[in-house]
Amino acid sequence: MPARTAKQGADVQFLFGNYALDMERRELMRGSELISIGPQVFDLLVYLVQNRERVVSKDDILAAVWSGRVVSESTLTSHINFARKAVGDNGEEQHSIRTVARKGFRFVGRVTEERAPRESAHSIRTFGAASEQAARANPALSLPDKPSIVVLPFQNMSGDPEQDYFADGVVEDIITALSRMRWLFVIARNSSFAYKGRAVDVKQVGCELGVRYVLEGSLRKSAARARITAQLIDSSTGANLWADRFEGALEDIFDLQDQVTASVVGAIAPRLEQAEMARAKRKPTESLDAYDYYLRGMASYYLRTKDGINEALPLFEKAIAVDPSFASAYGMAAWCHAWRKINGWMTDPVRDAARTEQLARRAAELGPDDAVALSRGAHALTFVIGDHDTAASLVDRALALNPNLAGAWYASGWVRVWLGELDTAINHFAHAMRLSPLDPHSIGMQAGTAFAHFLAGRHDEASYWVQRALWEQTNYLTTLLIAAASYALAGRSGEAQRITARICELHPSMRVTSIKDWAPFRRPEHLAAIEDGLKKAGLPE
Repeated sequence: MPARTAKQGADVQFLFGNYALDMERRELMRGSELISIGPQVFDLLVYLVQNRERVVSKDDILAAVWSGRVVSESTLTSHINFARKAVGDNGEEQHSIRTVARKGFRFVGRVTEERAPRESAHSIRTFGAASEQAARANPALSLPDKPSIVVLPFQNMSGDPEQDYFADGVVEDIITALSRMRWLFVIARNSSFAYKGRAVDVKQVGCELGVRYVLEGSLRKSAARARITAQLIDSSTGANLWADRFEGALEDIFDLQDQVTASVVGAIAPRLEQAEMARAKRKPTESLDAYDYYLRGMASYYLRTKDGINEALPLFEKAIAVDPSFASAYGMAAWCHAWRKINGWMTDPVRDAARTEQLARRAAELGPDDAVALSRGAHALTFVIGDHDTAASLVDRALALNPNLAGAWYASGWVRVWLGELDTAINHFAHAMRLSPLDPHSIGMQAGTAFAHFLAGRHDEASYWVQRALWEQTNYLTTLLIAAASYALAGRSGEAQRITARICELHPSMRVTSIKDWAPFRRPEHLAAIEDGLKKAGLPE
């Protein structure tokens, strides 16, 4: 028997126990109480009820509810749990939704179907006229000229209404943290909490609030642990852009709340940026403004190739020309010059260094409250100009402004490497990787960790981290230099020579004596260590 979908029988409601599942209204009622569930949980519940005569597999559910899109096992599990919770079920008793081992799931509650009661034709016409009047009085809000998001109140799945405060507190912290990102338009808490306890459609929310993205989720707190699930949705299409689960011990409730907030913000920020970059690339060229130039620049920058950087830099410069107060664009332009130096791509080092310093200092002047501008400017100042003290001051301010910005921790890690504060550098790189495990800068975080271990004399640890970086990319000069020196001093001469041959292939002019102009070490002994390692690896002097 073919599977039925939620599109069939839209005027039907399913009755089971004290519950009514209304297809047309997309509502789940328990008696007269409206049960708040997310749109995908609703679709999942409908699919299970409609196909109650058989066991449905995970693949069946993914095809029906997520249209075959790849989602994580944890996402599917959490949605099954949400559906169970919504109908007063749980994973142990399974009165309504039963797990069939190695097969899938089946709805086993007793269900009857009937046509949903509807208003009379007169009331429908009256309501329709009123809706049209309301629509004319309150037209849909236009989208802001930058990415926009609303964080809806998270569902409290603990079974204890007294725990609402914890779920609400996490959401408020997420809203506050996102609001620190100047490139993002965030709906205020008072407006987003107007949806608390309501069954909502994300497309309607996006229209009513004038936002492109909706973050929704749930929280379950037990005696000793808390688990939060969250998903980011494009309100214009209903597409799920990202979903994940976060869990921790409740030894200190406020620390856990901070950790969860940092994890969620650190995870969704790159997704938002990536979604916006993809959107900007689809826009007609003639409609570009400063922010679109910036987004296109970011898309090219993340290619992390010579051609990509050469495309990104003029795009950031165009963004600056359109909006001379765009601090983040100055910071990214400065960092493109730094990236050229890192990879040996500068064509006029003196001129490029002067422009880098001008851009980085202007980013700091224009963006004293812009963590992106400050961290990018700091990173460029420390590597290209060697102004470590100013860089440390700027990046510390960036971290104070937005402690959830993985890029600021990444920049701080490199500032500390060049300053010689090696353990601090390792800790800051680790924090960046924890905030953004899939970050496009992960290779730089791994290479920086390797470099710090190398300079601390821990060559085996350096070799481990450099190997991780090499898995990411095999032509990143920083990784190759650290790998060659680490392998040589760890006694892995064959691997060191192989990496050195790769360096000479990509950068024929690279010499041991070039390192002092490439790496802005504050401590002479650190320069001597890398030079010694590269000599032993066979790099020409």
